Amino acid sequence: MTEQQAWLALARTPRLSTALALALVERFGSAAAALDAGATAWRQSGATPAVISGLQAPDHDGIALDHAWLEAAPDDHHFIPWADARYPALLREIDSPPLGLFVNGDPDVLSVPQLSVVGSRNPTSGGRQTAREFSRHLAARGLTITSGLALGVDAAAHEGALEADGLTIAVTATGPDRIYPARNRSLAHRVARRGAVVTEFPCGTPARAGHFPRRNRIISGLATGTLVVEASPRSGSLITARCALEQGREVFAIPGSIHNPLARGCHLLIREGSAKLVEQADEILEEIGAMLNPLSGTAPGDGARTSESDESGLDDDHRRVLEAVGHDPVPLETVLQRTALTPDVVSSILLLLELSGRIEAMPGGRYARAGRNE
Repeated sequence: MTEQQAWLALARTPRLSTALALALVERFGSAAAALDAGATAWRQSGATPAVISGLQAPDHDGIALDHAWLEAAPDDHHFIPWADARYPALLREIDSPPLGLFVNGDPDVLSVPQLSVVGSRNPTSGGRQTAREFSRHLAARGLTITSGLALGVDAAAHEGALEADGLTIAVTATGPDRIYPARNRSLAHRVARRGAVVTEFPCGTPARAGHFPRRNRIISGLATGTLVVEASPRSGSLITARCALEQGREVFAIPGSIHNPLARGCHLLIREGSAKLVEQADEILEEIGAMLNPLSGTAPGDGARTSESDESGLDDDHRRVLEAVGHDPVPLETVLQRTALTPDVVSSILLLLELSGRIEAMPGGRYARAGRNE
């Protein structure tokens, strides 16, 4: 069994927790070695009889199904196990992270700055428009919009990001070979071309009620913050918000009319101090800027008055983008030509440089060095 097949086997083993699977891999040096260790070693590592039974009889038919999906489009279909360098760092930090991720699209997009946007499956027209407009604006500023591909707010968030030609990630509660809901099949294909469709569930897994809370922890876990647009007090979106809080991430909520029952979940989060009230998309950038900014210790906006020659702490790619921007406002296309970096990388770096105060976003989608008029 290859190492990839061994990871797929572990991911398909019933009742095997991520913690135990990783302990086995660490103890024996690889996923393949962990599977070959035998019942005594598994028992000594804490495996229950049910888990041992599953490890002794890997789901070869299921593994073959996963392998067929991966081989069907090797440039677009990926399985990213925990040991893979492409496994997103933020997701490693949560409790019970997925042992691996099936990705349809670009796996590198999982590690760029993200905001998750969630809300009702049956929003008001105003709620749908708000989700779309916030996502469009934030995606245009370089944030990747992450949501759950559901009807309503989720779909509007993905659409808004796509309209801005930005990046978006859909986290699903089914196997990678299935789309739920079926009405969003076309949207899922567009998301995969401009980001990624992601799931921890192996091929053949249908939509089940218990899968959605598990999916929600990934939606919040991939992102620096979560925005709740419209949600009832018993909404699954509040589960995502609770997950974000437990993961130490920021939560934002948009208030609504006291007569709108779909605003009550947002009001509850705000009232109990769990979420920050936001009315404009840029307020989110201001709040999460420090968390997104590994380039300096300045708060968002402080560096706009920073010396343009201060490039300390920048790696080569960030320095290249900063130099490409220069003093006169330039469009994204010019930065791409000058740096020869990919649009995904440049968009993320531009956002971080803006949040650190080194550059400014100008009208018309252009960028310039900060403080050029001083």
